[in-house]
Amino acid sequence: MAETVLETHGLTMRFGGVVASNNVDFKLRARELRCLIGPNGAGKSTFFKCVAGLQTPTEGEIYMRGVETTRWMPHQVAASGVGIKTQTPNVMDSLSVFENIWLAARRFHDPKDANRKTQDIIERLALGSIAKDDLGRLAHGERQRVELGLVAVGDPWLVLLDEPAAGMSAEDVERMTRIIHEMNKTAAIIIVEHDMQFIRSIAKMVTVFHQGEVLMEDHVDRVMSDPTVRNVYLGKKN
Repeated sequence: MAETVLETHGLTMRFGGVVASNNVDFKLRARELRCLIGPNGAGKSTFFKCVAGLQTPTEGEIYMRGVETTRWMPHQVAASGVGIKTQTPNVMDSLSVFENIWLAARRFHDPKDANRKTQDIIERLALGSIAKDDLGRLAHGERQRVELGLVAVGDPWLVLLDEPAAGMSAEDVERMTRIIHEMNKTAAIIIVEHDMQFIRSIAKMVTVFHQGEVLMEDHVDRVMSDPTVRNVYLGKKN
């Protein structure tokens, strides 16, 4: 069995009288790729934010590689080797693609290694033709690839992606799928997503959230064919 790199026990998040995440137990193994699905309000995004340090759970614990990280801030989570891509991009539009990735690389490497790592990521993500362009001028799919580059340049052991395929063309999604599979060779990955076609193309195991709890956790084919999941989720927009 592969090492468990992320684990939650009784993870609960309340906002006043609303329970957004309710007693969630979750395990992720090294180099596992897991998709989290469910409609709006199901609790998957709250779970994601708690793991990423963007929210502090009301109850329960979070462990990464055996270390409790329940009350860590996002910068502490990131510094431990976790790559985080949220729906709100942390980029500098006035800087070039190269400069954005280089600044991210510089957090983990000395200047010489940062240059080498930046060039490597630009090549891997097919960003060479736009490396000198300002980020603010790029198309949506290109920006998404750059944001993945900011995550990948730190050689993370765990990657958290929030709707990476949102608003992308079929060609961009196909390229994104290849990049994520490559990242998955060295990193465990959690993806919050609602695009079922994308999930089918990328996932093996899927965790289904419903009313703040885990409804089902199984292979993607069994999840997609389950009557309860189909009735509650697949017919609704996330």
